[in-house]
Amino acid sequence: MANRTETDTMGPIEVPSEALWGAQTQRSKQNFRIGGQRFSREMIRALGLVKKAAARANFELGELDTLGAQERAALLAAADEVIAGRHDEHFPLVVWQTGSGTQTNMNANEVISNRAIQILGGVLGSKKPIHPNDHVNRSQSSNDVFPTAMHVAAGETSVRRLLPALEALEQAFDAKAKAWSHVVKIGRTHLQDATPLTVGQEFSGYVQQLRDARRAITRALEGVWELALGGTAVGTGLNTHPRYAALAARFIAEETKLAFVSSAMK
Repeated sequence: MANRTETDTMGPIEVPSEALWGAQTQRSKQNFRIGGQRFSREMIRALGLVKKAAARANFELGELDTLGAQERAALLAAADEVIAGRHDEHFPLVVWQTGSGTQTNMNANEVISNRAIQILGGVLGSKKPIHPNDHVNRSQSSNDVFPTAMHVAAGETSVRRLLPALEALEQAFDAKAKAWSHVVKIGRTHLQDATPLTVGQEFSGYVQQLRDARRAITRALEGVWELALGGTAVGTGLNTHPRYAALAARFIAEETKLAFVSSAMK
């Protein structure tokens, strides 16, 4: 396999020529050879959503005025491709890494940077004209990007998949409870026969458990909607525009059509 040479603050490193990831991702691949559990489609999509929202906020606030219209369009197009799942194979890292998710944050930065460079006809790994840190990761830290992406992935998956699946199961059990309302069985308790009840009554208990679970998940989502993005490294928002956090959260809400907001305590 042909390689290209990339550099970072630790020096040069060989990266597969066709890979959209860069030096930081390659170092993680080599240094964290633990297990084989990679990030899910939902998490990669969420990282793309966070990067796109951050870029849009920075554009609007004048934080990326060094990029021209073509460069901005390429950055957003690359983020959209990550959101759509077109580059999942370029997210090769396992979940076993630093607690802040720094390597995977940099993986997303490098993929979006290199894909944008590719769209513009540039050289992979050159970091020109779209830099993974200065442009893709602008106004961000792994410490706010990664928890934000976790919230986005959890919120989207809960609303789009988990809650509808629970509701469908609840309805199916409710139909059985009604259909079996006259079927009598012996109840069991303490490992022995007890008083009778109908199979319908038994299934109505399952229906209520599912209903309670859906309510509990919905309540828990109130905290999931609050996003840390804009807190940067230690929660103070250092190196961000005063309006950045709220604007980026609004863009995430627009993209997902969910109730995401900027957390008051990051």
